[in-house]
Amino acid sequence: MPTASDQNLLRALLDSWDRNNTILINLLRTVPNGGLAARATADSPTVAQLFTHIHFVRMVFIAEDAPEFAGELPDAEWMDERDPDRIARMLNDSARTVRDAVSGRLDADKEMDMHYDHPILLLQHMVWHEGYHHGQIKIALKAAGLAVNDDAVGPATWGVWMKKRR
Repeated sequence: MPTASDQNLLRALLDSWDRNNTILINLLRTVPNGGLAARATADSPTVAQLFTHIHFVRMVFIAEDAPEFAGELPDAEWMDERDPDRIARMLNDSARTVRDAVSGRLDADKEMDMHYDHPILLLQHMVWHEGYHHGQIKIALKAAGLAVNDDAVGPATWGVWMKKRR
């Protein structure tokens, strides 16, 4: 039976996952007009494709590692979706799917099927993967002359990580 300490740790880990998704949505909301088409280099994915790739990776890993929680897989990995509201819905849906899968596998005391010895490792991988692409998105915007102002994006990103909820 999980202890109170175990439950507190799980709440903190799931909160970190929720904050990670909030940061991605906040970054998406700061992308200026035309920014979803921006690329770091001529052969790089667009900012839109980076966001949809994140959604795709989340859904594919759940399909492979906890298929009982899998939803419908996206048609493509690098969709060039230009509607930020649709991208936000995709990210929110896949974040909820990851959260449910990790929580469900922990409740069942079951490891992931293919890639991870423990469900928490999936969360850690996703946070690392998404942070990597967060940086790529900011570089692509900067390369296109559409850099987001750090004074505006800082509270919406770093501030989300560091703010106490008490």
